[in-house]
Amino acid sequence: MIRKLEYQIKEEQNGKTIQEFLKEKEYSRAILVELKKTKTGITKNGTWAFVNETLFSGDVLGIEVTEEESSENIVPMEGNLDILYEDEDILVVNKPYDMPIHPSVNNYDNTLANAVAYYYKSQNIPYVFRCINRLDRDTTGATVIAKNMLSAGILSKQVKERRLKRTYAALVEGVTKEEGIIDFPIGREEGTVIKRKVDLKEGKHAVTHYKRQQVVKVGEEEVSLLSLQLETGRTHQIRVHMSYIGHPLLGDFLYNETNHMLTRQALHSYKICFDHPVTGEYMEITAPLPADMQGLLDENRGNKKEL
Repeated sequence: MIRKLEYQIKEEQNGKTIQEFLKEKEYSRAILVELKKTKTGITKNGTWAFVNETLFSGDVLGIEVTEEESSENIVPMEGNLDILYEDEDILVVNKPYDMPIHPSVNNYDNTLANAVAYYYKSQNIPYVFRCINRLDRDTTGATVIAKNMLSAGILSKQVKERRLKRTYAALVEGVTKEEGIIDFPIGREEGTVIKRKVDLKEGKHAVTHYKRQQVVKVGEEEVSLLSLQLETGRTHQIRVHMSYIGHPLLGDFLYNETNHMLTRQALHSYKICFDHPVTGEYMEITAPLPADMQGLLDENRGNKKEL
């Protein structure tokens, strides 16, 4: 995949070095190293340039990010790829449930990575798979995928600095408070590599914010529809926190063994917000509730609820 960018140097950027200019655009040291490997990676007014060269107003700085190989060990396989947004730098998909992000020993070809690899192979485009916000296998919703090493580096920095914001939707048992903050550390449960628990002594800092959007009655039980945002990104954080305060997710067989209203945990990445890695434009992308969660709400409420 080749991504070409062109910057017209303005008066206020006069006198900066190429490296200073690109660092202001959030180019990482690793990206600059890669760009220097080809004669078309960094050019000034059409000529190959060193990163320590000075820029002057009116100069045209050219950048070409080139990747000629595809991800190793990811077999292109046609899959369910519901595209919410795509441009030259990012792909945002609405991930279905029962689809892991990456291949593993027991699930080699039924993953999001396989489906995305197939999508680009069918266009004869070399592609390296880089998922920015990873979701559990049975968690649905908006998932951001970088299309080149530049967008991957910048978006990963946004994740690290908590500038990429995610809003989740969840269906939980019972009637929660109207809103709340859950601040309990999370650690690994003894004897398992999968399950997590609130661990007040050795757990890692974890904070979840939630707001109740609606209450519906399902049979004899009451169910709350919540919107949630994370301050931290611990494994299974929402699932562990909601179970700990007595409102476990519907269908969550790991943390709510007795509830079988749904066949998987009722958790959905509803909205994702970030600054575009190249243009800087503020992006806000939503993914509609999946059929199982929406169907349960419609059946018991008769109409949709906007989060």
